Amino acid sequence: MLVAELSTPRQFRLTHAAPVLDPAPGEIQVAVKAVGICGSDLHYFSDGAIGDTSCVYPMVLGHEPAGVVLKTGPGVSGWSAGDRAILEPALYCYHCEFCMTGRHNVCANIRFMSMPADLGFFREIVNLPVTNLLPLPRNLSDAEGALAEPLAVIVHSMHLAAPHAGETAVVFGAGPIGLLTIAMLKLSGIARIWAVEPVAARRELARAMGADAAIDPAAADPVREVLRDTAKRGVDISIDCAAQADTVNQCLHVTRNAGRVILTGIPDRDHIDLAFHVMRRKELALLSVRRSNHDSETALRLLSAYPKLFAGMLTHQRPLAEIQPAFEMCEAYADDVGKMTITI
Repeated sequence: MLVAELSTPRQFRLTHAAPVLDPAPGEIQVAVKAVGICGSDLHYFSDGAIGDTSCVYPMVLGHEPAGVVLKTGPGVSGWSAGDRAILEPALYCYHCEFCMTGRHNVCANIRFMSMPADLGFFREIVNLPVTNLLPLPRNLSDAEGALAEPLAVIVHSMHLAAPHAGETAVVFGAGPIGLLTIAMLKLSGIARIWAVEPVAARRELARAMGADAAIDPAAADPVREVLRDTAKRGVDISIDCAAQADTVNQCLHVTRNAGRVILTGIPDRDHIDLAFHVMRRKELALLSVRRSNHDSETALRLLSAYPKLFAGMLTHQRPLAEIQPAFEMCEAYADDVGKMTITI
């Protein structure tokens, strides 16, 4: 079995692992076909960590997969060899306080495939619990199916943001997570969306996904621009999908009194400075996003219903053998890359 391991900082190696065992009771064996490169994968690649979680080399990244069923384990029904599926990377205990109350995304014993202790999906074959598969709609490609995991995160963030038709919003960062956020805000009926993004090609993608205005923070102060456009009121919702420099505090400044601020991006630092008194005086709701929670089926329905909207962000595909230059391209924002998918 071919596996791509992150062996040292900024360096992948392709290895041939031992053959995968037959699936155990309640498991399904899947051939991985496509895996999206996530911003957190890039943090591990470039920084050797994401937030307070450091790499433990070698490790296998990749947590946005789609694949095809190879065989089923004892006791599994409803799946057959050849079925196409999206593959959930989170492994829940199902018995802790949070799982028992429906908050699986903050499971006390959660494991997440692509973290240091659990292999991710940049490999050819994987065995998964049957609960970690959902059927991939026929009108979606493998690469489109690989958008289900990040889109589920955005669906979860929309539950927190609670957008209402006619409201306004700002999205900081127009990488893949920001682009999906813009699309979901548009589908939610948001009247005007500003995207803040330093990379020109991504500003154009933001417009294509539904942004009404795209601001280059290197050319103009986004806080000043948004406050000017809203007659100093500010927007109803700001969403930080970048978590870079001072974007969290810029969200606080551009949001109206009693507005909502959603933190979807993950900072690369353990601690960040917060303009607390700006938040306090406005009585802002500041909410952080932890992956997704029972949102994958909704994500799949959205992908199937609006394939042209979401497919536009899929700009590049590379085979597993070219994972090193693929990551280097994403790291450098080269060749107008939007969403990169690794095919296997």
